[in-house]
Order: sequence, then structure tokens, then C-alpha cells
Amino acid sequence: MDEEIQFYLDELAESMSKALAHVNVEMSRIRAGKASPAMLDGLRVDYYGTLTPISQIANITAPDARSLLIKPWEKNMISEVAKAIKNSDLGLNPVSDAEGVRLNIPAMTEERRRELVKQAKNESEAGKVRVRGIRKDVNESLRKLLKEGASEDAVKSAEEKVQKTTDSYIAEVDKVLSKKESEIMTI
Repeated sequence: MDEEIQFYLDELAESMSKALAHVNVEMSRIRAGKASPAMLDGLRVDYYGTLTPISQIANITAPDARSLLIKPWEKNMISEVAKAIKNSDLGLNPVSDAEGVRLNIPAMTEERRRELVKQAKNESEAGKVRVRGIRKDVNESLRKLLKEGASEDAVKSAEEKVQKTTDSYIAEVDKVLSKKESEIMTI
């Protein structure tokens, strides 16, 4: 029975770390005021009749905090990249030259920053709900072991470990949120 309890505790840690990783990924998708090549991840460009992710036809860099530089590997794609950016929902105005396309990222308004903080809070709450759901599932499995003959002390001890693990992962989610919040609110 002790091996089964340990199995559930190991599974708990693995599942909760996956939930935390998911929160980190979702937070990275929220714009924080700085120019980032990741802002263009969803953008597709007409590459000889095929819609292709921009990262597969160009090099994207952030020379400073307020601009992006897109250098297509083929010079004839510069106009296609500019057209794709204009037609996208990014709300950015591309400036093209012989080298590539430059995007100036405007500073966010206070209202937009507050919206993004709200979005970040929603993502962190979803992460906490996932962590609590994992805790519930593991505790239910431990109670089943109790009915199957596991010692009450062993199950109680395991439930305490489950709660400590849950608390630590919820604290980690809170740290991720506060870091993202300060990134968003920093002008």
C-alpha cells in the first residue's frame, strides 16, 4: 500500500508542475508593453500561394523595447510581410525598406494595461482551479486506498503532503501572476 501512496504523491507533483507550466505559457502570451517577436506568432504570410507562419520565412528581432525588425530571407517577401501585418488584427503600422519591415509598438494606455492585468488574473485563477482539481482527484484516490485496507495514519500523512504540495504550487502561481502584473504595469 505504501508504494501506491507514493505513486499518487509522485503523480500529484508531476500533474501540478504541468499545470504551473501551462500557466507560465499562457502568461507569456499576454503582451507586457515591450516589443517581443512572440507577438507575431499567429501571423501567416502568403508565401507563393501558401499561408506560412512568419517565423518560417523571416528573422524577427526586437532591436529595442518599442520596435520589431522583420528581415525576410527572400527580399521579394518584404511587401507580402507588410501586407500581412496591415491586414492582421494587431493594429500595427508596418514601415518597409530595402532591408525588411520595421514595426513601432505604441505604448499601452492605462485602460489597456488594466485589461491585461485582468486577463492575467483570470489565467492564474484557472491555474489554481487546475491545481485544486488535481488535489481533489489524488485525495479521492487516497481515500479509496483507505477502504482497501491502507493504514489510516499513512493516508492521513499522505493527505497532509498533498495539501502542502498544493499550497506550494498555488504560491508559485501567485508569484507568476505578480511578476506578470508588474511587467504589464511598468511603463
